[in-house]
Amino acid sequence: MADTTLTWLGHASFRIDTADGRRIYVDPFLNGNPKCPENEKDPDRADIIALTHAHGDHLGDTVEIAKKHGSTVVATVEFADWLQIKHKLQNVRDPNKGGTVDVDGVTFTLTNAHHSSSNNNLEYMGEPCGIVVGVDGSRLYFAGDTCVFGDMQLIARLYEPDIAILPIGGHYTMDPREAALALELLGVKRCVPCHYGTFPPLVGTPSELRKLAPSGVQVEEMEPGGSITV
Repeated sequence: MADTTLTWLGHASFRIDTADGRRIYVDPFLNGNPKCPENEKDPDRADIIALTHAHGDHLGDTVEIAKKHGSTVVATVEFADWLQIKHKLQNVRDPNKGGTVDVDGVTFTLTNAHHSSSNNNLEYMGEPCGIVVGVDGSRLYFAGDTCVFGDMQLIARLYEPDIAILPIGGHYTMDPREAALALELLGVKRCVPCHYGTFPPLVGTPSELRKLAPSGVQVEEMEPGGSITV
């Protein structure tokens, strides 16, 4: 059986390819993302899309992809309602924080996150969230655009993530110093940094995080389009 892989598409956009061939996107900001490889901007399939919040650099191409491929979309209640009412998406699941949905054997658990959420028209889209994805025996924690917060210890205790996908750019999110503390609270041994280097204010770097991270944590520095096995 093939490995399950996590591919970084630049900024905070990711693709998960499962061992049995399913394809999952998290925050698929592809077109308009200056770091997204050209060959990734028009997906040939997408089974599931999971969204942390509604900012344009996270909602991205969700509507177009979901309509083209019939993808199941996972988003918080108000955000999910907007996708169904405004954009007529059909296959939408609407958990809220603390809730879990199972989509064909892949679980999506919503956690707290501390930042803002609105669409490009500044309409309220509900609270932002983090997402713990349970896939093929691994648990991947996508933190969204959050700052560090003490209750990351609860995420560690409840969901025991194997990999933390953390923003490190600063300005709109955590910087490497906060991300290093997040790693301590989460207790993970692998981290994939994201949300850096895309736009001028996002100055944090993986090398800074590596210097500050707790001993024994592997910081996976990928080029856009690169993948790791999970």
